Amino acid sequence: MIKLRELARKIFFVDFLKGMSLTFGNISDKPVTRRYPEEKRPVPVGFRGLHALTRNPATGEARCVGCGLCAAICPSECIHIYTSDGPENTKIVDRYEIEVLRCLYCGLCVEACPFSAVVLTEHYEYADVSRQALYMNKERLLRNFDSYMGNEREGTYFKLFWHPRRSDFSASPDQAKLGSSGKRIP
Repeated sequence: MIKLRELARKIFFVDFLKGMSLTFGNISDKPVTRRYPEEKRPVPVGFRGLHALTRNPATGEARCVGCGLCAAICPSECIHIYTSDGPENTKIVDRYEIEVLRCLYCGLCVEACPFSAVVLTEHYEYADVSRQALYMNKERLLRNFDSYMGNEREGTYFKLFWHPRRSDFSASPDQAKLGSSGKRIP
């Protein structure tokens, strides 16, 4: 059995009229359409965009030592590292490749790297019509770093977004300190 109030709402299209009043109330508002190539939104702080390999400032070579931690932690398995043995039991990174189409942009590779060799830049305009253009090799990743990061932006990037840092583990001034014997130090 239908109630009288529900029947009146259905007969007089109350819900429909509420929706139309909302629509007509906002019809005079100015549109928020942006003309994309000419007018771009600012990139939010901490945006995760195109990948890059950082350079060692002293030598200009890639910082990557081929440890493979970034490839091991990657949930989509889009990072491939090929190494060979070098002098004095060191690894030489022959190829470092990222399949951008498979990447989730989670940032785990950046957090896992103990040498700060991998970064996610703020660059987001890299659409292409071929899959091969979105398969990044070592040389392209180094060019991405040169184009979109630079040494001064790199320092800010790691300082602001990627933890832990030594300062995160400092004790607060009111925290009790214990000596080697386990007794409290005044």
